[in-house]
Amino acid sequence: MAGYNHLFIPGPTNVPERVRMAMNVPMQDMRAPDFGDLTIPLFEKVKQVFRNETGRVFLYPSSGTGAWEAAIQNTLSPGDKVLMSRFGQFSHLWVDMARRLGLDVDVIDRPWGEGVPVEAYAERLRADRAREYAAVFVTHNETATGVTSDVGAVRKALDETDHPALLMVDGVSSVGSIPFDQEGWRVDCCVSGSQKGFMLPAGLGILSISKWALDAHKRAGFPRTFFSFEDMMAHNDNGYFPYTPATQLLRGLDVSCDILLEEGLETVWARHHRLASGVRAAIDAWGLKLCAAEEKWQSDTVSAVVVPEEVDARDVIARAYTAYDTSLGTGLSKVMGKVFRIGHLGWLNEGMVNTALAVAEMAMIDSGIAIEPGSGVGAAIDHFTRTPAGKIAEAA
Repeated sequence: MAGYNHLFIPGPTNVPERVRMAMNVPMQDMRAPDFGDLTIPLFEKVKQVFRNETGRVFLYPSSGTGAWEAAIQNTLSPGDKVLMSRFGQFSHLWVDMARRLGLDVDVIDRPWGEGVPVEAYAERLRADRAREYAAVFVTHNETATGVTSDVGAVRKALDETDHPALLMVDGVSSVGSIPFDQEGWRVDCCVSGSQKGFMLPAGLGILSISKWALDAHKRAGFPRTFFSFEDMMAHNDNGYFPYTPATQLLRGLDVSCDILLEEGLETVWARHHRLASGVRAAIDAWGLKLCAAEEKWQSDTVSAVVVPEEVDARDVIARAYTAYDTSLGTGLSKVMGKVFRIGHLGWLNEGMVNTALAVAEMAMIDSGIAIEPGSGVGAAIDHFTRTPAGKIAEAA
């Protein structure tokens, strides 16, 4: 088929040409004397994206799941009690990992479409007079349902109860796209991956940790090899890695961080909010609903659109792909067939969003959903022409 294949899933996202070209270099010696000229400044750039001022970052050749495992293995011990919540496929998988690694998981289940139950967390923390919880886990952005949770509110609950538990955050589909402040929220471990807000192919598990997590690491009781902080620190301090790194991805990450920092993180966040608001305006105009149960949960990186009960969302997704060369995100687990997802994060602008909406409209009409042609695109255009880009306070 002529023309571009369009990618509007919530990861992997579109790779900017500048990043792609940075990775299009010959193989290089990862033990060369000048390798640290790339990596040592890169570690500092990644810290800036997380707003991590006093901790450090680790870059693993893995997916975000590897960084999840690294965070647990290096800061906790088998049998530690942790507080978690489950309200989508990725928060479910994090709970599953914690249990399989031998943690004592106190899990709070919420309907898919809600987020982290901050009030319930606060209640559990107040009741934990023996200070049994070693860590509290927060899925910042649940990619499966298009739900964002309030990390700062969880930090406030910890502070108000004077609880020493570590704060662990899954920021895979949030960091580099929506507001995240590791230092301000005193997040101890934040997990991300290369293929979303960092605008790279998959292959890097990115873990940003606090100075308090480094202290906890000294007491951690899990065996570890591949994900060992000790091994990484011993080599990273000189610009190297304990094993062969994904050098081309590091080259790309260096440039993707430059792009984010040149635009300015607040402007990046504002852009994502503005684009997401245009998508939400389109969904309203279609007469459809988001999986996110309330406005406060709505994600600025991915929208999970609920289709009418008589329609299988997989038909919409298949039609978009086969007829219009466009990938939309599928529903996962409990919401499979009930939603399709529009990823609106990373290297994205208004024209690209309007393309996603136009294809979604055509695929829905072809699949028997009664919507007015052009209604969603028109609503988005109206939103974009009425709301100039700017900092997040101006875009909100």
